[in-house]
Amino acid sequence: MKVSELETYLVSVPYRHTEVSSRVNRGGVTAVIVKLTTDEGLVGWGEATVGPDAASIELAVQSARPFLLGRDPWQKDAIARDYYQVGLWDHRPMTANYAFAGIDQALWDLCGKQCGQPLYRLWGGAVRDEVNYFYYLSQGEPGDLVKQCQDGVEQGFHCYYLKVGIDANRETEMLAAVRQTIGPEGKIRIDANQAWSVAEAMKVLPAWHDQFNIDFVEAPVRIEPVENMLDLRSRLGVGLCVNEGLWTEQEAYRVIRSRCGDTLCFSSYWVGTQQRFLALCRAAHLEGWTVCKHTHGELGLAAAAGQHAMLNIPNASEGIQQTAYMMQDDLLTEPLPISAGPNWGRIEGAGLGVEVDEGKLQQYAELYEEIGQFMPYDLKS
Repeated sequence: MKVSELETYLVSVPYRHTEVSSRVNRGGVTAVIVKLTTDEGLVGWGEATVGPDAASIELAVQSARPFLLGRDPWQKDAIARDYYQVGLWDHRPMTANYAFAGIDQALWDLCGKQCGQPLYRLWGGAVRDEVNYFYYLSQGEPGDLVKQCQDGVEQGFHCYYLKVGIDANRETEMLAAVRQTIGPEGKIRIDANQAWSVAEAMKVLPAWHDQFNIDFVEAPVRIEPVENMLDLRSRLGVGLCVNEGLWTEQEAYRVIRSRCGDTLCFSSYWVGTQQRFLALCRAAHLEGWTVCKHTHGELGLAAAAGQHAMLNIPNASEGIQQTAYMMQDDLLTEPLPISAGPNWGRIEGAGLGVEVDEGKLQQYAELYEEIGQFMPYDLKS
């Protein structure tokens, strides 16, 4: 089996509501969809995340042609080596990782389809029957939060996630509404996207933890230098999650060894391949971390790749990140289980185990042509 064709599609799919944080104001997901076809007629799909410039990620994917065409998909590690080292993409590692992660998914999809197995089985099998996902709350007035949490409770969600770091007084009111609505057993997680100094974090977080029993706070302060997080960890009783600062394999390993937190929130997009991501998850397990798979804002292909990983690794946390519940639509022939609830069981289909609806692919490629990328910011709001 050899890769004979590489195709890419830029797509934009809207959210049901705007995603707002201290760093993001975004109305949907834009992604580069990767389609690999082999000389045997098999098709593998992947999804590359795009960051601030989708067109540049598509070009980075297309630049892999010399290292893909005519190659055996089972040699994916050698393909990755050549892309990074011969293609010199190790000089631009974050762009390369965002792009190659989508290629890597498509290669794995081909391999799984050729042997008729879901990916988690190729990685050693599942260690759990299902994975639990969070409810992604949108900032708003307390009444808005009550309605969202009521919906989450009705759907069976146990873990609720709120972006903070914009206005602590308003966020205190939001958190009070969340805790009142979900009850004492529900988990509240917050993400400041590094908005605070250590002093600001120490002023806000102890009070919030006392009032609302925060499960963990993601990225409360800048990860560089790592001593910021180590300082907080020594002074706070709140669980700490690291997200930013895991931008390469080497940086992720350094953070893991530092033991500056309790949970890592990252994915293959940080490190470029599923194999690197899985290896780092296992290294984190040895150092006492749990792993919460991150989403940059994802469609069904990326969500499926993440589900296979979370089924497989020993230290997956509860409340894995997802945006399926926020999406107006997807590119798949069947909706994901987490588009209607918090739990997703074992995937039995070969490869990624999901199928692309090429009519929807064309529809949302046309929407990208019409409106462009859903940028991570909205300067008009």
